Amino acid sequence: MPYDADSTLDLHQYTSIVDLIEKACDKFADNTAYACLGKDTTFKEIERDSRHFAAYLQHCTHLQPGDRVAVQLPNITQFVIAAYGIIRAGMVLVNTNPMYTERELTHQYNDSGAKALVVLSDLLPTLTNVVNNTTVDLVIATHAMDLIQPQPQADTPFSKITFLDVLAQGAKFQYQAVKPTHADLIALQYTGGTTGLSKGAMLNHGNLLANSAQVKSRVASTMTEGHDVFVAPLPIYHIYAFMVNLVLYFESGSCSVLIPNPRDINGLINTMKAYPFTGFAGLNTLFVGLCHQPEFKALDFSRMTITISGGTALTSAAANLWQQTTGCMISEGYGLSETSPVVSLNAPGYQRLGSIGKPVLGTEVRVLDMDDNEVPVGQAGELAVRGPQVMQGYWNKPGETANVMTKDGFFKTGDIGVASEDGYHTIVDRKKDMIIVSGFNVYPNEIEDVLSTHELVLECAVVGVEDEHSGEAVKAVIVLKQPSTDIDETRQIIKDYCRSQLTAYKVPRIIEFTEQLPKSTVGKILRRELRKLA
Repeated sequence: MPYDADSTLDLHQYTSIVDLIEKACDKFADNTAYACLGKDTTFKEIERDSRHFAAYLQHCTHLQPGDRVAVQLPNITQFVIAAYGIIRAGMVLVNTNPMYTERELTHQYNDSGAKALVVLSDLLPTLTNVVNNTTVDLVIATHAMDLIQPQPQADTPFSKITFLDVLAQGAKFQYQAVKPTHADLIALQYTGGTTGLSKGAMLNHGNLLANSAQVKSRVASTMTEGHDVFVAPLPIYHIYAFMVNLVLYFESGSCSVLIPNPRDINGLINTMKAYPFTGFAGLNTLFVGLCHQPEFKALDFSRMTITISGGTALTSAAANLWQQTTGCMISEGYGLSETSPVVSLNAPGYQRLGSIGKPVLGTEVRVLDMDDNEVPVGQAGELAVRGPQVMQGYWNKPGETANVMTKDGFFKTGDIGVASEDGYHTIVDRKKDMIIVSGFNVYPNEIEDVLSTHELVLECAVVGVEDEHSGEAVKAVIVLKQPSTDIDETRQIIKDYCRSQLTAYKVPRIIEFTEQLPKSTVGKILRRELRKLA
């Protein structure tokens, strides 16, 4: 079997994401497109509501095509309607983390120049000081349950309109169809800001269409058009889940089961019980957390054909545990906000454990040294990517854009990787997370992978801390499966295990235990927070 279902990449099937949305809604009109909080919504209903939303923006506001509109919602159906409505009105979507603080929101809205905001009503108090200090002058608020039973909205010191009123007013006007091209901007996808203030990656219609086709080619053998049911626990404001659920599986007529709060493990499992799911997207911490729940182990996995992992490194322990529990092999991939997001992905059933797979169709990946020269196969260097999914640059930051692009158009990812002779790539670590011990490069991912295989360890993170003798020392922070009765003995057991698996300078000099590790809303373990504590 070939690694990809097709040998060529068709970039002309759709003229834009608007074209993709409208054709999918027409083709699968009566199918369930999204399921959330017990309510199923058909493709026909998504088309109608997103059209009304777009018509409201066109006729009842001052907004024009190209204006930025922010969406600050969890995984609820209103997110989909708003996002598609914004896109169908020819405007630019600014995906926004619902957990952001006033400072983060103020930066993102001012940086993007967002003029309007669609927000969860629970978050309105956070906006009290934000709205007056940003370019936002239209606030559309919705309660999570509004599409099931309209809910009262909180009073605010700024004017707002409810989501349901937007749909009702939009229904009175004729939607004016827009016809964007591949080159037109569709979204500003803000990076995590791990190296400073977050930057808006400029993605156009062509970027998202290309990446959808690239991923579909890789996973096509697991898909059944019009019949798949894909569970979506990861936030769809993140480009990973946005691509999977709002583009790829929507285009194929699938049902996406939206999970508003994946931290509620019992709620997630109960939702999965109600649907004959065929696919699941997650990351390391979520896989491990679910597999330790008896109720999850009792689910029916007989229809499951694909599990995709991305967003952070997949440990071998998590991969093996998931496969033992569900019978489904995880396909680990790799991507970034700047690449729409998928760069590479293991073909379902062909996972090379520890690898991010081969680049998707039409994508070139090079491994570069500090001077942007390609290193020999098998040597570590910075991964650089060129392909139709690579962003147009950072919004209003030509200097930052120039810093990450090579002269011949490759995007430098900031990730350290290694290429194999047969075209697979392995991520060694983030460039900024690398630890230098007495001149030796130490990559936290490698040590975390070893630690996670120990029977006592539930989760772990490794960071570098200052050391007067070696420059930096390796520190491991561990969550145990069971509380220890003798911490010193447990620490020694784990150190001895590391010594049996790792060369001496990689063995953690410091081992600390904690009840929980700091994580982002996506579930990534935040090493930077541990470094601050150190």
